Amino acid sequence: QVQVAESGGGLVQPGGSLRLSCLTSGIQFSLYTVAWYRQAPGKQRELVAELRGDGTTKYADTVLARFIISRANGESTVSLQMNDLRPEDTAVYYCSAHRIYTDPQMDVWGQGTQVTVSS
Repeated sequence: QVQVAESGGGLVQPGGSLRLSCLTSGIQFSLYTVAWYRQAPGKQRELVAELRGDGTTKYADTVLARFIISRANGESTVSLQMNDLRPEDTAVYYCSAHRIYTDPQMDVWGQGTQVTVSS
């Protein structure tokens, strides 16, 4: 059974950094896209970054060059390194796992972790 769980959120000042972790289980990474999404109050959930089974990545324009999604070889944790954080990055961040060629409604989601950027 595929499971994901986020950790690492918190309060950080503008310009600071945070590292989020998505601990996964039951995933064969070559068959999955693992992604980070976020949802700010009153806004729709949006894609932040994704790591595909072939190792390629995709980022939202708003985080390009500031955030890095990665997974160390052999590890089951997908990390999101967030640098130069801005107040508009404040949101609940979710990790998801999508098996290729399947209905997105079958994606597995974590409970989310709060990131607050404020002075």
